[in-house]
Amino acid sequence: MCVVCSDPQTARAAGIDPCLCGAPQTLAAYARVEADISRRQMIGGMAAVVGMFAGFGLAPTELRAQSAGRPKLLTNLRYFDGVTLSMQEGRNILISGNRIVGLPGLDDIPEDAEVIDCGGKSVIPGLIDAHWHSTLVAVSQLAAMTQDVGFIHLMAGREAGATLQRGFTTVRDVGGPAFGLQMAIDRGVVAGPRIFPSGAMISQTSGHGDFRLRSELPRFPDTPPSNIERQGVALIADGADMVLRATREQLMKGASQIKIMAGGGVSSLYDPLDTTQYTEREMRAAVEAAEDWGTYVCAHVYTPGGIRRAVAAGVKSIEHGQLADEETVQIMAGEGVWWSLQPFLADEDSNPKSDPIQQAKQLEVAEGTVRAFELAKTHDVPLAFGTDILFNPAGTSSQGRQLAKFARFMSPLEALNKATGAAGQLLALSGARAPYDGALGVIAEGALADLLVVDADPSAGLDWLDDPQGRINLIMKDGRIVKDEL
Repeated sequence: MCVVCSDPQTARAAGIDPCLCGAPQTLAAYARVEADISRRQMIGGMAAVVGMFAGFGLAPTELRAQSAGRPKLLTNLRYFDGVTLSMQEGRNILISGNRIVGLPGLDDIPEDAEVIDCGGKSVIPGLIDAHWHSTLVAVSQLAAMTQDVGFIHLMAGREAGATLQRGFTTVRDVGGPAFGLQMAIDRGVVAGPRIFPSGAMISQTSGHGDFRLRSELPRFPDTPPSNIERQGVALIADGADMVLRATREQLMKGASQIKIMAGGGVSSLYDPLDTTQYTEREMRAAVEAAEDWGTYVCAHVYTPGGIRRAVAAGVKSIEHGQLADEETVQIMAGEGVWWSLQPFLADEDSNPKSDPIQQAKQLEVAEGTVRAFELAKTHDVPLAFGTDILFNPAGTSSQGRQLAKFARFMSPLEALNKATGAAGQLLALSGARAPYDGALGVIAEGALADLLVVDADPSAGLDWLDDPQGRINLIMKDGRIVKDEL
């Protein structure tokens, strides 16, 4: 406060006009000064943040001068639209802003468009991985349970950029604290795919999401959350009321869908693979809470009993399910339940497991994988591609190769559909909770402009997915080019 303001009576007695600190002109001047200071602080802060990420390889980059408001026209191409199981010709692809606004004829070239000659190559929709763990994929299980959370998130940010450069422009995150990473990507601070986050995996005590050691038991009402729970990786909830609360908490955080653990798993040590987890009443509590918010529940489960219980409770997507029998698959088909299936084949791309218990469970799942693909095709169950690369930093580069493995069980374009148009339909189940407004996984008027230009014929095979650096020549996400090697 100025001297005059501090003693206005003395000022008046001395013949001095009272202070004008509160006058509109003065307040406006203060506002201009404060705005300038705030702007400088913001620019400096942003520069520091982006500089930090750039030093770690995370900062987004602009590879082509892209004029705001100027449409882009992709020409000289063949394209797979994500749905029709054939390559199409005789069209260009017109993008305005972040949307595909048309598929004009070859001679219909807008005067103001930036023309991108694709050199006769193939254009496909950006790829979708429907079973991804953004914050858990690039660290070991030991690191995820013991390392500083800042390190884990920085590793996740770096991996997000690598994921995008492999051509995966969207992932459905089915467990882990991905909300901050999603925000950073959507705000342009970090390069990465669109993320449909589930938040913490909801698990019963002793379930697949209970990563506590036996020495940490028993748990009392006043027992603090475990490290995994504090990080937002998983959340232990027993009884319908606690499941209801846990579900609502994830929705409050911004979950686009909910993930529950409905059966035993491979990565955990203390829940046998054959166990059924959560009662139907508990599952239904999660389903009802999700439906009240206009979205759905997906469930980790392998066995027939667990799958049937989940379907009866209203779960819309079965994650894994490699041990399903034919009757169970028929039930899934009859209810229109999605099958998010992974090519677990006990090969070089398997998630590393050193414990004999985990190894045995992993082998059992792998033995059921081929039959699961056969049953899905026989009974026409809606199928979406996912990898579930987990606690496997060295394995992240196999993401595209895992999609190529789908072509062992179906035609190449059918396999590609499971990671484009079909996966986009699965994402659409999030309804109003979907983080992005627009169709994904398709080349169609009105769809979001996520596109790849690939130096290959996708109808002939998908081996090119194993060499994204050399064979994916252009990557466009949200109408912006993030890789250009045409």
